[in-house]
Amino acid sequence: MAIIIPEKIIAVCQDHGERLRWLSRIPAVVADLKERWSLTLGDPFDGAEVSCAWVAPVVREDHTPAILKLGMPHMEGEDEIKALRFWDGEPTVKLLAADDDLNAMLLERCEPGTSLREVPESEQDVVIASLLRRLWRLVPAGHSFRPLAAMTAQWGEEALAQAEYWRDADLVSEGLRLFATLPETAATQVLLASDLHAGNVLRAEREPWLVIDPKPFLGDPAYDATQHLFNCFDRLRAEPDRMIRRFAQLLELDHERVRLWTFARAAVQAGDDWRNDRWLELARAINL
Repeated sequence: MAIIIPEKIIAVCQDHGERLRWLSRIPAVVADLKERWSLTLGDPFDGAEVSCAWVAPVVREDHTPAILKLGMPHMEGEDEIKALRFWDGEPTVKLLAADDDLNAMLLERCEPGTSLREVPESEQDVVIASLLRRLWRLVPAGHSFRPLAAMTAQWGEEALAQAEYWRDADLVSEGLRLFATLPETAATQVLLASDLHAGNVLRAEREPWLVIDPKPFLGDPAYDATQHLFNCFDRLRAEPDRMIRRFAQLLELDHERVRLWTFARAAVQAGDDWRNDRWLELARAINL
């Protein structure tokens, strides 16, 4: 059976040596896991949400459905297996088997698997807030999860590399300052999903909704509000204060801290993606 590799995955790997090597190994890795885990393979998913992994439906030897996922080398998602073990299906998909060296996962399949994107955004707010509050847990001493500051530092470096093109240096600089100071002033440090939005929440049978594709970091829970807010971009841009206050209330968080994180991310993104005025406009709207 020929292993299909979606065009989007091929495109994301171009000009990245490590990713290209990962891409070239997919057929052999899939063949190995198919044999080792006794799987019947379906064609890989090829939707807009699948850009950082090779993901396909499979059937196990006992005829139960599952998902095979090969994670692409990607700084933000490199601890996904570790986090799925930590949460153990509460409220994420369950990890049925894994090969840590290959970043390969056999996952519970969500049925019917429809995305939370299909419900109105105001309902998404409630579901995402409930899931985030369940995900946020203290981790035991001796853990090896990376601090949120590791991710914000990388994003800051990427923005600084574009400094000659910044359209509002004061605004981007303030975002970078907050990236450095907000992690240090968090009242608590919990395990974050960091990329939880409606596209990463699927309808399931075991629970009404389950989380997929976490990108775990240890840090300030207020940060975890930002990805859903950005994925409701038009509403956030139109009424930033109202939306941030509503979502912070659902999360039982200080709305000002959520606002600062949201502004910081938008401002730093305006420095990195300086050709796209929407980030600059959003950061200014939040900062009013």
